[in-house]
Amino acid sequence: MRKLKKYFYLGLLALSVSSLPVSADSLAGNFAHKVSDKVDMKIHMFGLDEVKLLDSTFHEAMDHNANWLLELEPNRLLSWFRKEAGLTPRGEVYGGWESRGVAGHCLGHYMSALAMMYAETGNKEYKKRCDYIVSELAECQKAFGSGCFTAIPEGLRCFDELSRGVVYSAGFDLNGLWVPWYTHHKLLAGLIDIYECSGDEAALEVCKKHADWIIAVTSKLDDAKWQLMLNCEHGGMNESFAELYAITGEERYLDSARKFFHRTILEPLSKRQDSITGVHANTQVPKIIGSARIFELTGDKKFETIADYFWHLVTGHYSYANGGNSANERFGKPDVLGDIMHDTTETCNTYNMLKLTRHLFAWNPQASYMDYYERALLNHILAHQHPDRGGALVYKGFLDMPARKNYSHPTDSFWCCVGTGMENHTKYADTIYSYSDSGESLYVNLFISSQLNWQARGISLTQNSLMPQLGKTTLSFNNEKPVKTTLKIRKPYWAQSSAITLNGQPVQTSPGSDGYIAITAKFAKDDTIAVEFGMALHIAPLPDMPGRCAIMYGPTLMAAVLKDTNQVPTIVSDTPEDILSYFVQEKPLEFTLDSRCYSANAAGFTPIVIRLIPLYAVADELYSVYMDVVDVDQWDTRKAEFAEQLRLRAELEARTADFFTLGQMQPERDHELTSEGAGGVGGFNGKNWRDTTGGSFEFDMKVDPTKPMQLICTYWGSDTGKRTFDILINGQKIATQSLNNNKPDHFFDVAYDIPANLSAGKQKVRVKLQAHPDNKAGGLFEARTVTK
Repeated sequence: MRKLKKYFYLGLLALSVSSLPVSADSLAGNFAHKVSDKVDMKIHMFGLDEVKLLDSTFHEAMDHNANWLLELEPNRLLSWFRKEAGLTPRGEVYGGWESRGVAGHCLGHYMSALAMMYAETGNKEYKKRCDYIVSELAECQKAFGSGCFTAIPEGLRCFDELSRGVVYSAGFDLNGLWVPWYTHHKLLAGLIDIYECSGDEAALEVCKKHADWIIAVTSKLDDAKWQLMLNCEHGGMNESFAELYAITGEERYLDSARKFFHRTILEPLSKRQDSITGVHANTQVPKIIGSARIFELTGDKKFETIADYFWHLVTGHYSYANGGNSANERFGKPDVLGDIMHDTTETCNTYNMLKLTRHLFAWNPQASYMDYYERALLNHILAHQHPDRGGALVYKGFLDMPARKNYSHPTDSFWCCVGTGMENHTKYADTIYSYSDSGESLYVNLFISSQLNWQARGISLTQNSLMPQLGKTTLSFNNEKPVKTTLKIRKPYWAQSSAITLNGQPVQTSPGSDGYIAITAKFAKDDTIAVEFGMALHIAPLPDMPGRCAIMYGPTLMAAVLKDTNQVPTIVSDTPEDILSYFVQEKPLEFTLDSRCYSANAAGFTPIVIRLIPLYAVADELYSVYMDVVDVDQWDTRKAEFAEQLRLRAELEARTADFFTLGQMQPERDHELTSEGAGGVGGFNGKNWRDTTGGSFEFDMKVDPTKPMQLICTYWGSDTGKRTFDILINGQKIATQSLNNNKPDHFFDVAYDIPANLSAGKQKVRVKLQAHPDNKAGGLFEARTVTK
């Protein structure tokens, strides 16, 4: 039984035709699991074949994603699998991460997304693609002569070393490779999803062979070497092995799931001790999901504690207003979020936190879990795809001050959050409804327009929701025969008031201890329940900076669009709560503020009008979710600080001969930039950057031919890894720079003296950043030449 990982399909067919042990969450068809859960699961989820989305913003997002999935070419995602197996590729490998050391990870996500779309729509094109990919991976296994398939360059060298008991790791590498087990977890999960969504025995066979190959590769590792190996990000390998055990009943898979136990992180969590401060965030969440699955299959309370404590720790002390967590991909310190508003809330983290939430809700169905789920789904997952097109997905940086969504290219990025994004927008239907283990209660968890067909109980239900624009939804029963059930409707934390009627008659709206409003009746065709929850603006302050606030309307996180300035507005008010009364509602999800709001510019602070729209509706605009609210005394101090910043900036401008912003087309042309090596450009925290791996880039900068000069370079203080490079002027090295967490969470400048003989009598110089072997040069954000 696949309790909470994904998309469970209760089907009477499974109950009638399978001779295997069957649990209440078996998938539809003849593919039941051999191992039942040892834990008393109080809640079960419906499968994607039982819940259909109706017209809504969520349905639009699913359609954009679905179209993109069909535009992608399986042969291009399979290209390096065939190459590594010694077979001729049938397509050119995609760009971005798929042509780098994490090659292959997106094929796993792609399999999962196709499988879910097949379950959701019944469109056989998705199944056809699944079948083709499975057959290609089987051919790779045949070519290898084992269960192996891999797309990772030098993967075979690494796996050969592991098979001989050789392990070395520097955290984000394993034997010199970029997170190989992370990639292989995605592949196992994709094959499992194909099996669990369609009953494809060929997918299960390929998956088992691959898992057996992994067991063989790691068979010579003792405990110390296992723990050293697990220091490298390994995704949810424990989850996939646990799921294979559930499907097959073969104990070796459960043994392997237990071996993927990263003691440094998981052991303290099992004792309710915080072990995540400062660590890479998304590396941890899949391990916790695996722990939750092991608990369900074994009843081992240690794994329950890990999952429960971690969830409450992250959502209570490490999360922002959109339900996401992390800055610079790391957990900071608990309840210290305001000083690290850079590279905020990686999408993969939330993808995984939602999966974990489903587990905990099944054990203990409390509305607080679904309050979090709604917040994160609406304000992070929905917000990470461009509102008008699929394949344009955001990695991180949602809540930076200011922020701009940096979207992926549909065929030339394939970041980790592109992979999880393939899945995110296929499964909006999977948590809208759930049911109690006894089958007596039907839960309405999310207010998304949809249709439920609960065949096992003969219930058909349609939800027509006006949320989040308005706090209203209608639930209509369509089943011909009356069915007695208890309908449980979540009362959200944000509801200012509640009113519910059954066929026009008011019903009690006080929730029970679980946070759900219960209505028990014999429901039949045309029975209608109208639900209305009062919505209002409310603030979501940061725990360490109460004056730094996000603004929400009901469940929706709002963003201030910055049209004529790149400065985040400051709002003057006695208290943060007072600002809510200053906003004017123009439309259901649009507000304006035309007083008490100021933006910094060269003239000082200027009154401005700000417009709030939902974060999920922001497309290409510069924006800020968080804004600082200050009182009058703080306002006077801020103005003085800004005046000093203006003085220093004017002094610097007076000394400046040239200023160059990297990563923008026209400035790079103006400065005659050229590059060699695997270069990259991107946007971060309102600035653009350029770097290169193993190569160089160079550009012209103006100088004063009569005065001593300096070159000032702007870097990001949290850049780490192999980033050592030389700086040359006119071919002569003047400095060596290393970037390794030099000034965490801040930009910083380094001034380099330009030898007089290189600039005297010249109008410009040629600046070059040359990477050391196996290193990167940059990222460089800005360059400036100034008189010394």
